[in-house]
Amino acid sequence: MSRVTLVAVSLALGRTQDVTDALARAARARDGGADLVEWRLDAIADEPGGTEAALRLCRESPLPCIVTVRSHDEGGLYEGDEAQRLALLDAVGRGDHPPAYIDFEFASMRASANRRLKLMLAVDHPGPIRTGEPRLILSSHDFATRPPNLLQTIVAMWADEACTVAKIAWRGRSLRDNLEVFDILADRLKPTIALCMGEFGLPSRVLAGKFGGFLTFARGDDEPGTAPGQPGLAELLQHYRFRSITECTSVYGVVGWPLGHSHSPRLHNAAFESSGHDGVYLPLPIPPEWEHFKATVGSFIAQRRLNFRGASVTAPHKEHLARFVSEHGGTLDEMTTICGAANTLVVEESGALRAHNTDAPAVLDCLAPMLGRTSDDLRGVRALVLGAGGAGRSAAAALAQAGAAVCIANRTRSRAEAVAAALNGRPGTHGEMRVSAVEWTNAANCACFQGIVNCTVLGMAGGPAPDESPLEDDAPLDGVVVLDSVYAPRLTPLVKQSLLRGAKVVEGLAMFAAQAERQFALWTGQAPPRGQFAEQLAGLCR
Repeated sequence: MSRVTLVAVSLALGRTQDVTDALARAARARDGGADLVEWRLDAIADEPGGTEAALRLCRESPLPCIVTVRSHDEGGLYEGDEAQRLALLDAVGRGDHPPAYIDFEFASMRASANRRLKLMLAVDHPGPIRTGEPRLILSSHDFATRPPNLLQTIVAMWADEACTVAKIAWRGRSLRDNLEVFDILADRLKPTIALCMGEFGLPSRVLAGKFGGFLTFARGDDEPGTAPGQPGLAELLQHYRFRSITECTSVYGVVGWPLGHSHSPRLHNAAFESSGHDGVYLPLPIPPEWEHFKATVGSFIAQRRLNFRGASVTAPHKEHLARFVSEHGGTLDEMTTICGAANTLVVEESGALRAHNTDAPAVLDCLAPMLGRTSDDLRGVRALVLGAGGAGRSAAAALAQAGAAVCIANRTRSRAEAVAAALNGRPGTHGEMRVSAVEWTNAANCACFQGIVNCTVLGMAGGPAPDESPLEDDAPLDGVVVLDSVYAPRLTPLVKQSLLRGAKVVEGLAMFAAQAERQFALWTGQAPPRGQFAEQLAGLCR
């Protein structure tokens, strides 16, 4: 039952007068690499001239097409007379240029024997698309949640003799719903489309080909799409390299909450392509609680057919990663052991887990040269770390291990005190580590720091305080090296403030590129193309 997974671009018509424009949009989809176009005719099916418009779309379509008039009950716009909907579908099915497929809801098909007779279309093998009688996609949608009768519905569609392709789609409740999609596709009894909608559903769309899905849907570039979570056509084909994904492709991702700001997928997918590594890298949003992280990451690793081989882990899950790998008998690198936080998961072919902290060496790589020092010797340097989460713990540990005297500040002082207590006095490269907690308010105003590292999300686009700097307006920064771990936007409020007050600034892009290069090497066993990450980041953040 192996076949190439097709890509369909779904285009909705708002008015019968929009046919010429719709055909032009379909031509752009063809030129962009789509295999089919789905004509969504919900809004015009009961309008005067609706049938004539549908017949013209089928006749002049630049790509083989699917015709759909989606009912309001299943997330569509059609609320008109059912007889008129059936009449339009019957007309295009019997026309001189019928569509390759007609999509009709399974629930509507089962509701009336009359509808079944009208839509008892030719049952054919889903070979190469050809002109001839249309074939039937029986579909079921739930835009709210996973339907309780999901498996019974898909099995019933497979058993229906009129069904050429079965389609089932529901709004994902978490990333774990994608795993059920993959099982449905892998165990299919007929050609099948299965996907999750919404913010958690992207893996089901990008990885449809890995599990033998009949097709996946994309939206036209710069168009809103017809269902939540549809990627753009160029995003799917170029950014995620959909055509190169096979059942053997390794899957990676960035785990965090939120993830709207992350450039990691673009960087790592481009590096995979440049290096010839058979991998794809996806955004993997996981809510902030430990239980969500544990359940989701554990499920992805356990799904052997997925071939999940690793992840970048960002806020708020860096401490969760260290705990997860430790509890599952994996290995922690030295810095993860010291600071209790990691940002890189490696899943070996055997299933063994490793947690690495590439944030810590990246801080040293970026900060030490600006201080005129080597990354392994910061004796005599006083450094302030802002934030006591996973990134803050990593920065404090790295700086203290290299010999710097570190102060850590957090809005909740008890968290800073806990980090200081865990690190202070531990053995470092040049004797015992020196780490202390200080008050958040005016932490930088003592004018005694040579380096300041921001490890909070203040100033991050899409974060809770995108316009806020972690430092007071009058903080003395002349000659101080300021590193902001936030990289989106490139010129954060802290970066702007620091430049105006005479600081030497290390943008978050530099640190991000440094830690990402180490992640790539851990996953692939090779260095990324020299300078590629930094160049791409600079281009993305202009």
